[in-house]
Order: sequence, then C-alpha cells, then structure tokens
Amino acid sequence: MARKPISYGLWASACVAIALALPAVGQDRPESILPPGFGDAPEPAPRRTEPAPASRTQAPARPGPSAPTSGRPAEGAGAAASAPADLLTTDAQLTSTDPALEEAASLAALSDIPAQARRSANRVGLLGARDGDMGVGAYQGVNGQYLARVMRRLDAPIASRWGAIVLRRALLSRAQTPANVSSADWAAERAWLLVRMGEAVSARDLVQAVDVDQFSPALYAFGMQASLASADPAALCPMVAGADRANRDTAWTLARAMCSAFSGEGSLATAQLDRARSRRGDNDVDVLLAEKVVGAAQDARRSVTINWDDIRTLNVWRYGLATATGLQIPDRLMQSVDVRVQAWRAQAPLLSYTQRLPDAERAAAMGVFSSAALVDFYGAAFAEQDPADQGNPVFDLLRDSYVGADEEARVEAMSRLWQFESNDEWQSYARRIVTARAAARIRPSADLADQAPALIMSMLAAGLDRHAVRWLPIIADAGDDVSWGYLAVASPRPISGITASRISDFGKASDDNGDLRAQMLFAGLAGLGRVSPSSLPGMAESFDVALTKRTAWTDALERAVRLRAPGAVAVLCAAGLQANRWSDIPPEHLYHIVSALRRVGLEPEARMIAAEAIARA
Repeated sequence: MARKPISYGLWASACVAIALALPAVGQDRPESILPPGFGDAPEPAPRRTEPAPASRTQAPARPGPSAPTSGRPAEGAGAAASAPADLLTTDAQLTSTDPALEEAASLAALSDIPAQARRSANRVGLLGARDGDMGVGAYQGVNGQYLARVMRRLDAPIASRWGAIVLRRALLSRAQTPANVSSADWAAERAWLLVRMGEAVSARDLVQAVDVDQFSPALYAFGMQASLASADPAALCPMVAGADRANRDTAWTLARAMCSAFSGEGSLATAQLDRARSRRGDNDVDVLLAEKVVGAAQDARRSVTINWDDIRTLNVWRYGLATATGLQIPDRLMQSVDVRVQAWRAQAPLLSYTQRLPDAERAAAMGVFSSAALVDFYGAAFAEQDPADQGNPVFDLLRDSYVGADEEARVEAMSRLWQFESNDEWQSYARRIVTARAAARIRPSADLADQAPALIMSMLAAGLDRHAVRWLPIIADAGDDVSWGYLAVASPRPISGITASRISDFGKASDDNGDLRAQMLFAGLAGLGRVSPSSLPGMAESFDVALTKRTAWTDALERAVRLRAPGAVAVLCAAGLQANRWSDIPPEHLYHIVSALRRVGLEPEARMIAAEAIARA
C-alpha cells in the first residue's frame, strides 16, 4: 500500500526549529467522514435536499484555560467518570462575567486586522455544503443557553460512531448562533465538546475561525484546551495578548514564554519562565515541559529531563506539551485517562504512524477517522517499518483483503483480520471499518452466502449502503435472517416482509444478545417508519420497547424536530447515546433518535445509526 497523507493534521510545521513540529494554522476544510455519494437518494428518486432553515437558564461554570494548576472536574464533564479530575480542567472555573477576565473580554479591536478582513462570529464553522454542512438554520428557534447546557453535560465520547459523525457535522456547520447565547461563547461550547469527543484538531480549527478580538473568557479557556489537546502550543500565540492580561494565571505566563521563543525572543522567554518558576518551584513538571518547548523552539542545547516516575496523573497540559516535543508518555499514564486521549494522540503529527496505529483504530471506531483515512494510516505505518520487519500479519491480511488472488482469498483474509488478536469490541469494529471498501468489491454470490452478514456489517460501518443492498437476492435465497435484519434498516428503500416473527427470527439467529438486538431492530424499523401503524402498538408490547414513554429529553427532541433544527436534533440525539457501549442504550432511545433524524432530513444517517445498533448491541 502506498504511503499517503492523512487528513486529520498529520503534517509538519515550519514555525519552530529542529525538534518541534507544530501545526500553526488549521486545515481549510476538514475531511468528510461520509463516503462519496452517501445520503444521495437512489435512482430514479431525486436527491435528498437539506431541511429548510428554520426559558432562560443559568449557564454553568466554565473550566479554566490551563492544566498546570490543580483543579476539579467541570459540571457534567465527560471525563468525570473515567479520567483524572484535572485531565481537562483547572482551578480557574470561569464564567463570561468573571471579574478576573473582564478586561480580556472587552479587548479592543486589534489594529492589525483591517476592517475588510474581519470575520463575523455569528456564523462560525468549517464545513461546506459538500462536506455535510447542516445549513444556516441548524439551530433556528432554539434557546442557546439551554442547548449549551446540554452540550456541557454531555458525557463524550458516545457509544455510536455514526452518532458522533452526525454530532461533529452539527458542531462544525456554518450555522447562525442560536438565541440567548453570545457568538463567542457558542463557539467555545462547540470547541469544548469537540475536544471531549476526541476531535482535537477540529476543535482547534474552530477556535481559530474566530477573530481573537472577539474572544470571550470561555473561548480563551477552551481555546487553550483545544490547542493542548491537538499538541499545538503554537496555536496559543494569537490568544496570549488578550488572555489573563492581569498576568495571574501561571499557564498563560508559560504560554507567553513559549510564544516568545517561537518569535525568537529568547531573553523574554527566559524571563517569563523564571516568573512562572518562582510561583511553582524549580522542579515543577509543568514548568519543565514548557521549558522543553522553549528550548526546542530556540534550538537551544539546554537539557530538560522529565521524570515520569514522579508524575501520578496526566492532564491536558502534560499530554499536549509532551506530545508536541515527541516525548513518550508512559503506558501507565495513558491507560489512566479517558479514551478521547487516544483519539488526540492518533492525530499528533510528531509521533510515528506505527506508534499511533492502535490509537487510530480507536479513533476510527469513535467516528474521528474515516474508513479511507484508516486505510491510509495502515499503509503509512507499513511503509514506516524496516523492510526486514515487514512481516506483521495484520498488514499482510489487510493487503490480501484488497488485492488477494481471488474473491474467496480476499474474504478469507478479511475474516482472519477481523478476528486476529482483537483486544476488544472497539478494535474489532475498527477492523471492519478498514475493510469496508474491500468488502464492497466482493460480488454477491451464493458461494459466499455464509460470509454475507460479516461483509454487510463491514460495508455499513463505513456507510456503503448501496453496495450492501446488492446482497438482498442472495440472502433471500439463503434465508439469512441476520443479513436481512441489517438490510431491513440500512436499505435506502423499505424492503418487504417486515413482521414480528421475522424480527424475532433475527434475534434468534444472532450470535449473542439476541433479545436486545431484536429490540434494537424493531426500534430502528419503527423510527424509520417501516412498521405499519396498525402493527406498531402490538409489536412494541411484544418486544417490550416503550415507544410512548415521554421524558424531558424526548420532549426537547420533539421540539427541536418541530423547529426543523437539525443541529439541535443532533446534539439531543447524542445526549441519548451517552454510554460506553451499545448494550447500555435503551431501545426506546434508538427509536426516538432514528425518528427525529429522519424527520429533519437526516434519514441516511438515521439508517446507519440503526444498523450500527443492531450490529454492535
């Protein structure tokens, strides 16, 4: 496999010398996770069109901008359950009216930005129409403070890869800022949620899409989080002039030192380091990491040794600066943090592809990397190896999956790859993602009918629904209930024969969790409107799925649907997918999520979420 560039910021930067390769600016347009043509209506039906544009609450405290100070977790932060308390937070819990940053919030317009070059903060985003942008009215009619609070409390990453892809599109769309929230604070909340989802590079790029003279205290805070999560301390430099102008935050003092070094002002950088050291002590690891960045930026021959044995917790400051300078973080620290950090590391350009390959697999399963990007990543990792050591079975099996001697050999290679030393469900799912296009190249054949469920699951993991439905005649002849269940929800057009007994047969034919998977299949079909209304109540009772149960969440989701606000629907759907695995998601949640997405014009994405649910439950 040829070595290709990876889309999520695997690039070198020329902003510092020798040992420090740091991206200073974001990419113009992030990679689309969706496969080409995904969501286009089947012929002869016309293409799907975008949906028409369509109580005051107290905003929770905002976490501070740095990690060198000890802290407590933010309210509802996704890291609270499984990551150290200070992984993404600090002791400076800020709000937009925090007196410590009043002066920064009212920073005068920067003289070096001419009027014609200024950008409005009311419609900040990174996507274009071809990348899945949800339109200017993605949040129309929605109370911005309410939605921001939902986003703040959302425990990310979520169980669904496809749910995360839809949420990412909503957060990166060039939509109008909703009511009752400032544009800068709205950008800050979006960036903060992207960081927690593992989308560190996208979060940094979103922050950079706002002119710094329009920053709020929250955007300064979350801008630092995004810069560190993306291992890009150079991205802090546009912010240092306005953030913490009273010079009370050690983290911003250290940021100024690093930025002074990037600008070639070595003496000033040293003075700023000394100021921070006087507050924290000579051997403080956070100061030492900043000093290492300063030394790398200046190509100075100062020796800075980081003793990881004395470090018990890994926070975003330590992760970001260590990764930016190419330091290897011990496994014991990486294993103590949330899985989102693996997605961050998968996008870190200074680390080798081989070192990051397990992280890239997790990132793909989380929805951060596309199938094509993961294939490229494997190819780059293969090319990075010494020719004498290029006998890794995983690389060999992936190559044979695409270029095997015949279709039977390719299917056999895929089957072995899916099972080869798979440590958990996430890695197994990632390997189905990476073989999706190989599976799509297999011609439907009765000789391969036994492999149809696995091939279809692989194709649907990457959204290749049109290729998957080609197997319908084969599975009909073979009486394949499992493949039928996948295609019953994934097919662009409804298929016949949807009955309670057929759904039950799908559950019985499933390898494990058959009852739950049957419930998920019924919920997905009901949400897609593929169960007749007359049969719906009886089937809901038969499968014990409470379709009519109302909660505050379902009511909010219905309101967003009535407002035709797909961005708000995406956020609320993600709130219903907060779990580590699909088996923890109630089937009725799947019903409401699929139904809501379908009714706001996101029916293809709804189908993929339903297919993922029954495949991974």
